Parts: sequence; structure tokens; C-alpha cells
Amino acid sequence: MIILFLNCGSSSAKYSVYDWDQKKSLCAGAVERIGIEGSRITHDRNGFPTYELQHNCKDHKDAINLIINTITDKEHGVIENIQVISAVGHRIVHGGKFAKSVIVDDSVVEELRNISDLAPLHNPAHIMGIEAARALLPQVTHVCVMDTAFHQTMPASSYMYALPRKWYTDYQIRRYGFHGSSVLYTSRRAAVLMNKEVDEVNTIVCHIGAGASVTAVKNGQCFDTSMGLTPLEGLVMGTRSGDMDPSICFHMMKKLNMAPEDMYTILNKKSGMYALTGDRYSDQRDVEKGASEGDELCKLAIAVECYRVKKYIGAYMAALGRLDSIVFTAGVGERAPHIRAGILKGLENFGIVMDEERNRCAATNKAECLISAPESKVKIFVIPTDEEIVGVQDIVALLAGTYDVYTKFHYIFQDKEYRNKLRDDAFIEDVKKKPFLLKAAINLPDALKQEVKD
Repeated sequence: MIILFLNCGSSSAKYSVYDWDQKKSLCAGAVERIGIEGSRITHDRNGFPTYELQHNCKDHKDAINLIINTITDKEHGVIENIQVISAVGHRIVHGGKFAKSVIVDDSVVEELRNISDLAPLHNPAHIMGIEAARALLPQVTHVCVMDTAFHQTMPASSYMYALPRKWYTDYQIRRYGFHGSSVLYTSRRAAVLMNKEVDEVNTIVCHIGAGASVTAVKNGQCFDTSMGLTPLEGLVMGTRSGDMDPSICFHMMKKLNMAPEDMYTILNKKSGMYALTGDRYSDQRDVEKGASEGDELCKLAIAVECYRVKKYIGAYMAALGRLDSIVFTAGVGERAPHIRAGILKGLENFGIVMDEERNRCAATNKAECLISAPESKVKIFVIPTDEEIVGVQDIVALLAGTYDVYTKFHYIFQDKEYRNKLRDDAFIEDVKKKPFLLKAAINLPDALKQEVKD
């Protein structure tokens, strides 16, 4: 069974092709600058050089057609023709009331359209992608995988805002949370690594990238999460402000005679690390480089970022009552030892003790790593996220009629013997160049350990 998975933004369309029978990803890529001069596709296949092609795409239909042509191309493709595609998955950032993935029909599209103003930067683009893909591939099943679905188990005490009741009943103003597929995957992998059942484990997942969130997972279910109605709430991010006093908006709009849409742009695209570094850097690598060279604003940005995550960890420890593990995932969480160290420093009295050497060695995004010290009461993991496998299995189960909400559904990655072969292969290549990486890696089968040694 071949699954095409799409993640459409306002001017981009990311994609991947997954072979469910072989349990592996065949390729991944993106079309950038849709509707803008200089459109191009970047296409990656395992074991082959990256393929790039400039091609004008005036809209999402053009972009998805380019994706189809690329994945079926005789030289660069991974499938013979589009007839082998069994389903198309669509990642949806804001799923509103949907508590699980759903097969697309006109009523689903209409509901996503109704809540578009809750995610104006994302959902309109998703809808364009769905409509374009349905037009080009009408013969296959289309499925929406909701990024917010995992958080639907939050109790009302976690998701309600202290705002007029009618705002909730009439306009659905509440906290939804995001990064749900990532949290679902990594929290369940943490349970596997601890040799426990999912419902036995309390975990705090720190998904830290350009967008960032912290989620409290209680007995395998979402209890609270830092993002809210939109991805703006919570942590300091690449260009998002995170938590702030709302009065600042009204104060500065009055001072600068600013329109609401301008303030929205500032909070989402011109704040966060970008603002803290003096309107210069939103990429963590640039911030780290600046800090290492003595840039005081870069040092401050890192300190603010780490402190905000630390505060959420402390709050969620209190909310959970018992904490079994902390997980770091996503681009920064997986590959920035200095950020992990900054977040965890000072938490030793709470039973959270990081092993500095293991933390330094966990600098790859290809292996599950344990970075807590032996005496730490709380296990600390670095777990590469895999949102694709969550969506793919949802799609396969929907087609088979065996799917249910995540609290009643068993994913293949909850099995201890589950392996991501492509990631294992990539890890072996990394270790050959950097043997120290092996010091933090865990859950490696004997055959893989032997291959690494050889």
C-alpha cells in the first residue's frame, strides 16, 4: 500500500511517499514559492543525490501536479504511476473539534473552512491543497490527519480560557494545542524505552523547533499543553512571541497607530528569537553561533528560551503529580545539546539529573538516546520524532475500518521490536564518522550494534 502524504502551506507543499507493506519512506520533498516567481521542487530519495527543478507553479494544483510528475518520473521517481497510490494524507494544523483523523468529504472540508479564522496562516492553505489533490487524484481516498487531535483529551480545566462563556459556545474559543502527532509518537516511544505500558507513564514532551511546545502526558493521554487557540501561545519560538501580557498589544497599537493585522504579523513573524536578537536571527544555529562569538543579545535569547521551557516543565511536574520521563524532540530538541543543558540545569533537586557526556553525544536526530544520569529519578530521552508514521497508520486503519481515537488504538511503534530501518542505516553511517554518538544511543538490537562495531 502506497501513501502520499501532503503538508500544504500558503506558498509551499511538502510531501512524502510511504510504502506501508515495506514499512519505509520512499522519498520526501517540497515545492517552494507557489504563486511566486522562482517556484522549485526539491526531491530526496534514500541513497540518491537531492534532485532539484525550477518549475513555475501558479497555484497548489500546479504544485501537486509537479509532485505527482516527480514521484512517477522514470529517472527520479519512486513509483511507476499514480494508480498505485492507495490514499492521500493531508496534515491539518488546526483540526478544531475533530478528535481523530477522518476521511475527507465535502462536510469535512466545509468544517475546516468554518474554523479557518482560528488558523489563518495554515488552514486556508490546507484547504487549497485538499481541493487540488482531490481534483488531480479523484479515484483515491483522501484523509485529514489533525495536528490538534491528540490534545482533545485535555480536561476543561486545562483548555478553558477565563473569557466570556459565549466566546466558547458560539465561537469555539478554547485551547487546542498543536504538534499532536509528534507528542503521540514520542510519548509512546518513551514508554517502550522504559519497558512500561503507555497508560503507566507520565511524560513531559518538549517539542522544540522553529515552532515549540511543551506537553504534559498523563497516563498516556494529553493533560495540558503550552500552545493554545493558535500556535502563538506558550514558549518563545523562532519568530513567535509566546506568552505575553495582552495589554502590550493594545498599548503599542495605540502608540504606533497600528492595525490588528499588523500586530498579528509582529507577534507571529517578527517576535521570538528574531526579536530578542535584535531583529536578526530566528534560526537556532545562527543564534548559537552568535552566542559562541560573544554576542550578548544571542546569549540573552538562549537564556530566555531555556527559562521559558524550564518554567513549563516545573508547572507540568506539579500538574502531573508524578513524572517518569522528559522527552526532547524536533529540530532543536534533537540536535542542540546546549539548549537541553540550559533547560535542565538546576532541576537536580527534583530528581532530574542530566549526564553531560551523554547529552553531548546525543547530537544526531537519527537515534533514540538516553541522556539522564544513573541516579536521575526521571528518565531523560532524546527521541527523533516521526509524525509521518502516525498519519500513515491512521490512514491505513481508516481504509481497513479498524481505526479509533488514539486512546483506543494501538500503533506499531508501541511494540518494542519496532525499528525504523532507514533511520538505523543513517545512524550507522553517522557512527562510522562520529563513534562518540554511540555512547548515548539506546534500544539498539544486537545485530545493529555488531554492524556498528564492524
